[in-house]
Amino acid sequence: MSTFVTEPNAPARAVGQERLIALDALRGFTIAAMILVNFPGDWDHVYHPLRHTEWNGLSFTDLIAPFFLFIIGVSIVLAYDRRLAAGALKGPLYRKIVVRSLKIFAVGMFLNLQPDFDFANVRWTGTLHRIAFVFLLCALLYLNTNWRQQAWIGALTLVAYWLALTLIPTPDVGRVMLEPGTNLVAWFDRQFLPGKMWQGTWDPESILSTFPAAVSGLTGMLAGRLLRTDLPAPVKVNYLMTAGLVSAIAGYFWGLTFPVNENLWTSSFVLVTSGMAALLLGASYFVVDILGYRQGTRVGIIFGANAIAVYVLADLLSLLFYRLPLGGASLNAHAQQLLTGLGLAPSLASMLYGLFFVAINFIPAYLFYRRRIFIRL
Repeated sequence: MSTFVTEPNAPARAVGQERLIALDALRGFTIAAMILVNFPGDWDHVYHPLRHTEWNGLSFTDLIAPFFLFIIGVSIVLAYDRRLAAGALKGPLYRKIVVRSLKIFAVGMFLNLQPDFDFANVRWTGTLHRIAFVFLLCALLYLNTNWRQQAWIGALTLVAYWLALTLIPTPDVGRVMLEPGTNLVAWFDRQFLPGKMWQGTWDPESILSTFPAAVSGLTGMLAGRLLRTDLPAPVKVNYLMTAGLVSAIAGYFWGLTFPVNENLWTSSFVLVTSGMAALLLGASYFVVDILGYRQGTRVGIIFGANAIAVYVLADLLSLLFYRLPLGGASLNAHAQQLLTGLGLAPSLASMLYGLFFVAINFIPAYLFYRRRIFIRL
């Protein structure tokens, strides 16, 4: 295993040779949460926190993707900081970054083509596609800018995105709109995004919203830079959690005029979710790495060691658990019927099945981890 991370799904290292256990665990728990919300027993019966907010607002599920991008940003710092300090040439690093991004994007396209491989109606965006672009943009920025420049780039991107969406009229509507399918982001996708869109006339992983999504990664890079300083660990925690609190509050107030919205990945959404991610990382770092309370982190570490691979595996296993007909219905439908037949509320049964599916995916993750197999795209 390499000393420092080289991608968003590898075990993390902090200052010196010590592993940053909190980051390892958070990565894995984030992937587990992603699987849970993506694969319920019955989509008609899902608790509200386990659903994406339909438009404006914030649910537990809405936090998962920005948290993962934030973690990617932290990991980029831990991956390349020591290499740059040791005099590593940027050329080979550029090639590895581009190749890795292309691999993640290609796997995302492979999943989008499942199971019919209908190239005429393929969707060209998705979770892995966004991860690929954010990793590419953030890693290249990290190699060529300092933390102050990164902070300015992030701030200017959020302001520019806010001004664009609130001042530029949607061309086919003739006025500024922030509603589903009628905003500037959706119009831009209809002009330039090939293939089908997730919601027909708009897509939550849109072209323009990739830029504020990259800022979610940049905020993680700033947190990672703080963790790499020589400051005492408790001071790092104080700075990290203070910054997180300020960011979340600022995002809330910005959201009063530019709503917190994951589908548009609004600037206020970036600040709120990055602030919450910084608070969680700071608290976890303090409890796990400073105080040494590591009980319960192992599950997250195991999931996090092969995070992207486990995410891909879950998508492939869903073909068996959700699409293969068994006695006229899929396995999840049979399980939902069984659990509700035992007297459980439909939403509870749906959540329990989602947890069962997470446990199923933990089995190969554990086997990989035990054999020290780390699949790195």
